[in-house]
Amino acid sequence: MDRPLTQHIRPDREPLTLREYEQVGGYQAARQALQAAPRDVTDQVLKASLRGRGGGGFLTGQKWSLVPPDDGSGQPKYIVANGDEMEPGTMKDRWLLEGQPHQLIEGLLLGAYAIQARVAYIFLRWDYKLAARRLQQALAEAYAERLLGAHILGTDYQLDMVLHTSAGRYMCGEETGLLNAIEGRRANPRNKPPFAVTCGLWGRPTAINNVETLCCIPHIVQRGGDWFRSLSRSPDEGGTKIYGVSGRVRHPGLWELPLGTTARELLEEHAGGLRDGYVFRGLLPGGASTDFLVAQHLDVKLDFSSVEKAGSRLGTGTMVVLDDRTCPVGLVLNLMQFFARESCGWCTPCREGLPWLARTLQALEDGQGTSADLDLLDAHVQTIRMGHTFCALAPGAMAPLGSALKYFRRDFERHVADQRCPWRAP
Repeated sequence: MDRPLTQHIRPDREPLTLREYEQVGGYQAARQALQAAPRDVTDQVLKASLRGRGGGGFLTGQKWSLVPPDDGSGQPKYIVANGDEMEPGTMKDRWLLEGQPHQLIEGLLLGAYAIQARVAYIFLRWDYKLAARRLQQALAEAYAERLLGAHILGTDYQLDMVLHTSAGRYMCGEETGLLNAIEGRRANPRNKPPFAVTCGLWGRPTAINNVETLCCIPHIVQRGGDWFRSLSRSPDEGGTKIYGVSGRVRHPGLWELPLGTTARELLEEHAGGLRDGYVFRGLLPGGASTDFLVAQHLDVKLDFSSVEKAGSRLGTGTMVVLDDRTCPVGLVLNLMQFFARESCGWCTPCREGLPWLARTLQALEDGQGTSADLDLLDAHVQTIRMGHTFCALAPGAMAPLGSALKYFRRDFERHVADQRCPWRAP
């Protein structure tokens, strides 16, 4: 099976140096692309049907196509690799950042060339210290070999690439919050429109892509969009996907698999199923801000459209498994406390609503909940949604809560009837 993103990652060893990366085909895509028109890169990415791997699943080539052409002003355009990765249950980009930093640098270089950006940023989660060290070393190697800077590979193209280490908030991963953070501002979301592709960093056109997304680009350019689509089990979505599984499974971890691998295959064949004595109840398919899926959904393909039809989102593709010995109310409470803490406080539904919900769930866990509390939870799920908030943080927090109320309602009701959490010792 082709594993283009991870086949050269060496566990427990330093990543490939620039020379070693070139020996396995690295920077060949850059050499090829810089001899062609920028639009040719975008066309191959469009043909590949590469959807963003950060959660939203927007078509990467289509996003790049929305960046306006040069206006003759000489003002720069920007491209940003979003490596904030603070979604609970998600650490897939860390694997790529630490394991093969030159792959990201080449992908970002190709994306920058496609939209004719002159400055690129790698926006990195603050506590990814090892990734930061390895990226700095790889950037130094790339500059030394004229793969970055002026006259890249003997052409007239110029690109400066900057590693920006985040101050460390979940909001920094929201693309407009990320833009404000790079500009030295508080990481609050911006109104949309205008969108970043037309008015981003310092008011200039800016493309923002996830780390895994950008790591796909060198392979698409070198081997073609049709090849990339052939890797997938889903006809309209190309490539492989880094999937993850956490929870009480035998082998938690990460795997690069064809996009469209089923939840059952990922859970049972790769993660080894649940540990002895535990029974499957449900899963969050793409991190903390996705809706629960249950046993009836195990044969759903883990691609963007199929998971959406099942009532959730693929998100980051990193599955969090719920077992029969874990209280679903307690699990959602833990997530709600995280989202409430990470709110930037910019809008009322998020600033006031999430702490209120966390207190309500805590009361249920402490045996002080009432039936009216369940009605309150239902009401918040309906009212805190996209269009009522500045960004997707609070609506994302409603996804596990709303779906838990749908699939595990009796567990919530037992907390009220028994005046305690049934999973706690009497």
